[in-house]
Amino acid sequence: MAIRSAQSTFLNIGQVDTQKMNKEEILAKFSSEPDRYYKVKLFEEQGFIRKSCSVCKRFFWTLDGRNQCPEHSDDTYSFIGNPPTSKRFDYTDAWRQVESFFVKNGHTSISRYPVVCRWRDDLYFTIASIVDFQRVMGSKVVFEFPANPLIVPQTCLRFKDIENVGVTGRHFSSFCMIGQHSIPNGSGYWKDECVDLDFRLLTDAFGINKSEIVFVEDVWAGGGSFGSSLEYYVRGLELGNAVFTEFQGELGNHTTLDQRIIDMGAGLERFAWITMGTPTAYDCCFGPITEKLLQKSGIDFDSVMLTRYFTEIAKGLEKYPDLSHVRRSAIKESGLTDDKMTRIITPLEGIYMIADHLRTLIFAISDGALPSNVGGGYNLRIILRRIMATIDRLGLRVDLDELIDSHIDYLKKTYPELEQYRSEVKTIIGIEVGRYHESKSRMEKIAHNLKSQKKVLNVDDMIRLYESDGVTPDYLKEYNVISEIPDSFYTKLSDLHQSEKKKAVEEFDLTGIPETDLLFYKDDPVKFDAKVLRVLKSKFVVLDRTSFYARGGGQEPDHGRINGQSVIDVTKHGNVVLHEISGIAPKEGQLVSCEIDIDRRSGITKHHTSTHVINSSARNVLGSWVWQHSAFKEKDYGRLDITHHSSLTDEEIRKIESFANTVIQKNLPVTIQEYERGQAEQTFGFRIYQGGVVPVKSVRIVRIEDFDVEACGGTHVRRTGELGLIKITKSERIQDGVIRLEFVSGRSAIEFVQKQEEDIISIIKSLGSNREKIIKSFEHAMSDSESAKKKLKQLIKRTSSTVARQAIESAKRFGPIKFYSTIDEELDEEFHIAVGEDAIRQEPTLLYCALVVRGSGIRIIVFAGEQAQFKAGDLVKEISSKLGGSGGGDARFGQGGGKDTARLAEAISHAELLIKKTVNV
Repeated sequence: MAIRSAQSTFLNIGQVDTQKMNKEEILAKFSSEPDRYYKVKLFEEQGFIRKSCSVCKRFFWTLDGRNQCPEHSDDTYSFIGNPPTSKRFDYTDAWRQVESFFVKNGHTSISRYPVVCRWRDDLYFTIASIVDFQRVMGSKVVFEFPANPLIVPQTCLRFKDIENVGVTGRHFSSFCMIGQHSIPNGSGYWKDECVDLDFRLLTDAFGINKSEIVFVEDVWAGGGSFGSSLEYYVRGLELGNAVFTEFQGELGNHTTLDQRIIDMGAGLERFAWITMGTPTAYDCCFGPITEKLLQKSGIDFDSVMLTRYFTEIAKGLEKYPDLSHVRRSAIKESGLTDDKMTRIITPLEGIYMIADHLRTLIFAISDGALPSNVGGGYNLRIILRRIMATIDRLGLRVDLDELIDSHIDYLKKTYPELEQYRSEVKTIIGIEVGRYHESKSRMEKIAHNLKSQKKVLNVDDMIRLYESDGVTPDYLKEYNVISEIPDSFYTKLSDLHQSEKKKAVEEFDLTGIPETDLLFYKDDPVKFDAKVLRVLKSKFVVLDRTSFYARGGGQEPDHGRINGQSVIDVTKHGNVVLHEISGIAPKEGQLVSCEIDIDRRSGITKHHTSTHVINSSARNVLGSWVWQHSAFKEKDYGRLDITHHSSLTDEEIRKIESFANTVIQKNLPVTIQEYERGQAEQTFGFRIYQGGVVPVKSVRIVRIEDFDVEACGGTHVRRTGELGLIKITKSERIQDGVIRLEFVSGRSAIEFVQKQEEDIISIIKSLGSNREKIIKSFEHAMSDSESAKKKLKQLIKRTSSTVARQAIESAKRFGPIKFYSTIDEELDEEFHIAVGEDAIRQEPTLLYCALVVRGSGIRIIVFAGEQAQFKAGDLVKEISSKLGGSGGGDARFGQGGGKDTARLAEAISHAELLIKKTVNV
């Protein structure tokens, strides 16, 4: 059973920003009462003395009488080359020591949670161990622990300072935060026990002399709650931070939480580093990876020199505002020559970065994330491109598959689950590497142009270049377009596209209205009587109970009748269901007869269960990275968006459909059962969150035997055989990393097949053939068609020069530019492509624009001569936006499409206005 904090002890999430709790103010208050907030039994028993730093005035507790805090002491980072421990543990050994210590001391060791944070809709990635146990319930955050106390080796991903990775010796894009968590009740503990445990971990498990340990006073605030914290350091390296979340509200107007939380986070990489004393944390955390890369690069690994340099880097990070200052100071203090920087330090930084970024990608892809140009995928794609740019820059001949194997072989001792995703990781990274190579020529051309123009780029310019053309700042630096990557670039990029767009929701005053009794989760009668509790805005009816399913989770609502009037929409607001009536609304207090449209419900239900079947079928066919991105279920069809790296081939679609129909033929039972949320997560894993987060304690789990398990609030058939048939009718790539599948099932699938049969019969009749000979007849017809097309092209070629001259003669002149436009409902785009090419060859100042109307669609063709002063692709974008479509192209040629045929003349006028502005006419 999960252990959770009372909901009432947490504030509204929306209040957090307005409170703006001042950390310095809280720290000053707490530090003025150290006995209340910081003093623990250990300090008295061991003789720790409280001091104020002579440099920064921070308060700390020490045994050795020092006068400076760890960040300003003489021994800061002196462990590099001289570890203070009696034992030596690398990354995997360090975790085994930590785990063993805490398990012996009454903690439950749990496996890491995914780095893709499926249980929070405000986070893409898991950024701290405490996030594992946070759940958003409406406007409040609650904590749910699977055990108390517990210990977890949580892999976390952070991308705000990746420019530091490989350079500082201690920054990672992925790292293991050891989470030590406790709720102080019968089985948990509070401050005294926590600090005592952490102290004994360092002294007993790692063999650190107790006089080396310093505790620094601090505070933590966030999510409407706050508390004191004690950071523990050894020789200037912060190893962990024990946060005691104790209060809520604003300082001076705060109350004690009913359920206090210990949130101790420690860095596993730092535990390994402090025992090994290597020049950087990377040297002891990447196992054989760095050794392989060093062998490939031929770098002279001078431990003495590197120890001196990276010690200065570590110290400089506390002194200087940006990384360039830190490096300059470290070079000066360690006496490095330019030659050694070029031959040793710079390539070594690249090797460390490659190892880190590759490890991050392994975790992210294993947990279902894909590199892309949207959302969190931005971060993954950019670190992969940093890897590739660095490999190119250093001239390394490395096999990424081999490095992936080495990483997983090393990591699986701590994270055994990575083994099953080995091939998937290689597949996804291989695809992305191919895309990087495809984009290199374009990046080189852009970088060359920028360099020749001597253009000074700011952060926003660089972000636009990355978004529009995939040009990374690392590539710009390598090409000498920029001298340094701005510190704020990766922070800005990480924040980009992170906020979820919230749809506007109609507001209703539901004060005093009791929860609606949801009959569709019970006996689900088609006909029922109910009492009208409230009528809002003359058309929204609230009943005391209902079988009308409300819109949610991509499932469209039930329709039907209330008191003889049509129900056209059903929505759920909190726990109250509103029925929108078309007609005369009933009176409040009236008992009404209700009936749902059972045919509509049956169709929607079949398409909802089919969504589950197709989603898991796609994952079985394509790979473990397939997740539901979104879904829509209507009476006559369904739509499922899945995460996948490329457009689907006809063969892949056929396999998915075949797999799905095999599941139907097996007639598997579909069972629905309520689980406590923590129990559901521990039992089934986080695959249950296909439809997004579940903001309720009790989770409704829909299982199709062991084939598919999802948390879902929709309606479903009892057995898969009821679906009858699934047909995928369309597949398209709607955005980077997302594929849309449209499908039909049940009666709709039969009607679709019948329609296809009618179309085939019609084609057979048109060809004058029969079923047995339809393919040959079609091939003959296509051959005749191709012959006709060739003749038409020859005719166009012969006439295009004459038509092009006519176009030039009738073109409008705007200063130095000529502009020809035509709206054509007869000739196709091939004709205008031939004429346009010829026209700009004859007249370099010409802009040739043709809007080809075909049925309800419009094709846009634009050519720009070399002296036309306007890019064809830019003009297409402007015109297509006016016509309700999209398009693009390069400087010479652009094409696009649109739908709004009523605005053709307006689009041409808009284009003329833009041209006039460009040439100041």
